[in-house]
Amino acid sequence: MIEIKVCIGSSCFLKQAPKIVDFFNERIKELQLENKVTLSGSFCAGKCNRIGVTVFVNDEVIIGVTPENVVKLWDEKVVPLLK
Repeated sequence: MIEIKVCIGSSCFLKQAPKIVDFFNERIKELQLENKVTLSGSFCAGKCNRIGVTVFVNDEVIIGVTPENVVKLWDEKVVPLLK
């Protein structure tokens, strides 16, 4: 099981965390991965930055996630774990 957690704390929320959550939700449903990927939110991860949202893929912390680069994160960090 792959676990994706998106920080939804104040700073990340303002940096478009809801759009990041929507992307993951849509991708998981579109590819019928509900039995392979869990998606949840987390309160402040303490990794605030100026660029974007903090996302955890299993134990890996990825900072600076934006709606513009979330597809790259999916392709590089999640897809390899699905194989």
